[in-house]
Amino acid sequence: MSPLRTFIVEDNKVIYENLVSTLEELANVEVVGHARDESDAVRWLKSGDSCDLMIIDIFLTSGSGLGVLKAAQDSQISVRRVVLTNYATADIRQRCAALGADRVFDKSCELEDLISYCARISDGTATSPAGLQ
Repeated sequence: MSPLRTFIVEDNKVIYENLVSTLEELANVEVVGHARDESDAVRWLKSGDSCDLMIIDIFLTSGSGLGVLKAAQDSQISVRRVVLTNYATADIRQRCAALGADRVFDKSCELEDLISYCARISDGTATSPAGLQ
């Protein structure tokens, strides 16, 4: 089973490092790229590199994860997109869904759900989401 090639958009270094080590250990994830702001993430999207999954934070050092989602939607790339944020309100979840996010996870209480989701994508048991949770 090949690793889930993942691109992460996260500006907090500690959160990024902890997320990478956790996902690599528990969910068969291989991080293939990282951006700290919207412009770097959009540049990566336009580079032609590929991944299976993008994990995107909403609030970044500059720009926002919503802009990254919009750029990914506009580019029509075939990649699962999830949002990992401390601000998983109903409004944010709806905005992310409208911009093509498959799921939204709350950093404070849904990290295990993200790990499980990544593991299911990696082992092939995940299906297309029926709706955001």
